[in-house]
Amino acid sequence: MWNFNAGPAVLPLPALEHAQRELLDFEGTGMSILEHSHRGKAYEAVHAECKALLKEVLAIPEGYTTLFLQGGASQQFAQVPMNLVPVGKSADYVITGTWAEKAYAEAQIVGKARVACTTKANDTYVRVPESSEIKVDPDAAYVHITSNNTIYGTQYHSFPEPGSVPLVADMSSDILWRPTDVSRFGLIYAGAQKNMGPAGITIVIIRNDLLERSRTDGIPKIFRYKTIAGEDSLYNTIPVFAVYFVRNVLRWVKHEGGLTAMESRNREKGKLLYDTVDALSGFYQAPVDKGSRSYMNAVFRLPSEDLEKKFLSAAEKGNMVGLKGHRSVGGVRASMYNALPVAAVKALTDLMREFASKNG
Repeated sequence: MWNFNAGPAVLPLPALEHAQRELLDFEGTGMSILEHSHRGKAYEAVHAECKALLKEVLAIPEGYTTLFLQGGASQQFAQVPMNLVPVGKSADYVITGTWAEKAYAEAQIVGKARVACTTKANDTYVRVPESSEIKVDPDAAYVHITSNNTIYGTQYHSFPEPGSVPLVADMSSDILWRPTDVSRFGLIYAGAQKNMGPAGITIVIIRNDLLERSRTDGIPKIFRYKTIAGEDSLYNTIPVFAVYFVRNVLRWVKHEGGLTAMESRNREKGKLLYDTVDALSGFYQAPVDKGSRSYMNAVFRLPSEDLEKKFLSAAEKGNMVGLKGHRSVGGVRASMYNALPVAAVKALTDLMREFASKNG
């Protein structure tokens, strides 16, 4: 079975098998990790290793703090401006898709926000902006981007340079896909359920100067970054299994050669799929500008919705699941996260060629 779901998504088989082996007895403790206290020594070791592996694999420099939170990226849409927009100030948002729209809408509720750039045209998004298009307010608390857009299939391949204004990024759907210079960001957040682990845990990487000046007034304690940082992400009961599984995934990433190896594999998958789309451009159409094509979520259309339904049915018969495009845009979407093997994309492109030959 080839899993092309956009999220929750494919997970590395070794990480799954490791969890299976010790689900009933975690490291000889006689208990499942699901049963261990989040304040006990057994989980404490998992917690510390997960943080250490994140620091190592992502090459997080000194001067940053890693937080484990809940609520997914959707909670961060509100929590980022709650903490980082001082009273009387505003934050800038770059709008490149549905999730960026949602982040901006939440920021307007809890503070002040302005659009520094939008790439919306004809009620859709087909690209990310050039840095020159982004008009950053030099007094903004931060400028927010969404690094990869799962619905429209666009992705930043170089990040904006907002000068002295901190850059905040929602990397939920492409964190770990390639090496990233974390030092360019004031804050990175990512829900785990696409490229890092199961749903239930969200990673926040925040520069310490932003953490120190983050707000506490008028914000419930549970939503303050300082609260979570002060308790090493253990202010409330953490989803221990989700952190445990992120640790397993990070072990796998490291064993496979780190983010350089992930990038090489992901680029091979992306090239294979997009080369097939372009070679059969009389039948398949990729609506995204070539310079903005996502390596995580490739979207394409067929000549008609009826043919798309027929194609998706053929894919399911060929043991390929999760290829239906998001309900808001339709079409076909192939999500190709780190754990999806090249063989899966080869199977998909073989089907694409066969289907076009029979139905073109």
